[in-house]
Amino acid sequence: MENITTAKYENGGLTLFLSGRIDSTNSAQVEADVFAAVGEHPDAPVTVDLSALEYISSAGLRVLLRLRKASGDVKVIEASPEIYDIFEMTGFTEILDVKKAYRRISVDGCEVIGQGSNGKVYRIDTDTIVKVYLDPDSLPEIHRERELARKAFVMGIPTAIPYDVVRVGDGYGSVFELLNAKSFSKLINAEPENIDKYIALYVDLLKKIHSVELEPGDMPDQKEVALDWAAFLEGHLPDEIQKKLYKLVEEVPENHHMLHGDYHTKNVMMQNGEVLLIDMDTLCLGDPVFEFGGIYNAYVGFNEIDRQGGFNSFLDLSYDACDRIFERTLELYFGTEDEAKLREIKDKAVVVGQMRILRRSIKRLSGTPEGERQIARSKQLLTELVPKIDSLSFADA
Repeated sequence: MENITTAKYENGGLTLFLSGRIDSTNSAQVEADVFAAVGEHPDAPVTVDLSALEYISSAGLRVLLRLRKASGDVKVIEASPEIYDIFEMTGFTEILDVKKAYRRISVDGCEVIGQGSNGKVYRIDTDTIVKVYLDPDSLPEIHRERELARKAFVMGIPTAIPYDVVRVGDGYGSVFELLNAKSFSKLINAEPENIDKYIALYVDLLKKIHSVELEPGDMPDQKEVALDWAAFLEGHLPDEIQKKLYKLVEEVPENHHMLHGDYHTKNVMMQNGEVLLIDMDTLCLGDPVFEFGGIYNAYVGFNEIDRQGGFNSFLDLSYDACDRIFERTLELYFGTEDEAKLREIKDKAVVVGQMRILRRSIKRLSGTPEGERQIARSKQLLTELVPKIDSLSFADA
């Protein structure tokens, strides 16, 4: 099979790999090879990979058209820009599902300027950053984040909109233009004397995010996610603690205001004096208690049992700076320095944060020394705090 380099059948689907040039001189042989491969798996959905195809004429296009008529839904992937232009000019993009090949880049040696639960953000050059997703099958997630970022931007949240999708190794990345932007982690490290100035800007942006009201369904509801966390802990906490914890989450008032979902100093950037938000795949809606549970985890919760090094490697900040950011954020956001009131607010955030940490530790770290220490600490905090709390709503604090 000269032009079908591989015909691979796996997971119930058939992929045909075409290479070289397909024109009137060889299209008949290509068609015979294609239908021979399809005949071995007549009920399998067909994907045609064109990553190694250099040229296709109208005769080759007719082969694909006959394949579609014979096999039903056929997907064409990894078409180079030149090949894609041929499909588009001939109108075949309206007949077949054709996907362009993505530009490939390397992040070897690039600075990591941000990190979230779903990926890392690298600076490619002075003008450009790329968010590389951990999941190699992340294209749906990338398109979802692009749509969430677009919605946030339209609603007045200062953020960068991805303008390109690229391949990075075996995975995918979103490319953004961020000229000379620096994360708040980097700025605080460079100017520790100005930490309170950056915390104030950080809180101003947080309030702006939380001021945006959404329609139900515009973004995921974080309360539903938190209910799943609480339900998972059945059998892992004393029965009365788990049941009350679930009830506390269930009774959090419905709230349709925007949350970031992963708000920390590596996801807040300064560009030419403007504060920008990045890493928008965690955008959601809900009560601010869910946001502050995540904020507590970033600065305190995830690292509480292991602070010997004095440095939070995830945020690239000292633990003293992390503590200052968390405590001062509570003071500025809630407009109080009353210790009792702040303690009550903090306890609610700790319950939400530790609920998530406990679930994560059981699922990912159970049986390891680190995991068992974290599980014990989370159980201790939840067992102590849940009986003292009558509501997770900050309105009741």
